[in-house]
Amino acid sequence: MPKSETLHIRIDPEIKTSVDATLKPLGLSTTEAINIFLHQVVLNGGLPFAIRMPEPNMETIAAMKEAQDISSGRIKTNAYHSVKQLMEDLCSDADD
Repeated sequence: MPKSETLHIRIDPEIKTSVDATLKPLGLSTTEAINIFLHQVVLNGGLPFAIRMPEPNMETIAAMKEAQDISSGRIKTNAYHSVKQLMEDLCSDADD
């Protein structure tokens, strides 16, 4: 079947550069890869891969818990009303 449709998309230039560099060693152009993807959508009756929210790792979970503890007052922190106050506190800690 002859190709007669054109698809115009806007993407981040850095993504395009990375995609081109990734596909080149495979002997594929971005256009060919998009055609493969679209054929797979048809063959699979939808996206050919699962879409799901990323699961945070243990370090991220711990950081989120710490943030909740700080915001709820379970962990006491200093509050600063200016950058000058923060810098003075940081500098005084450096002397310890």
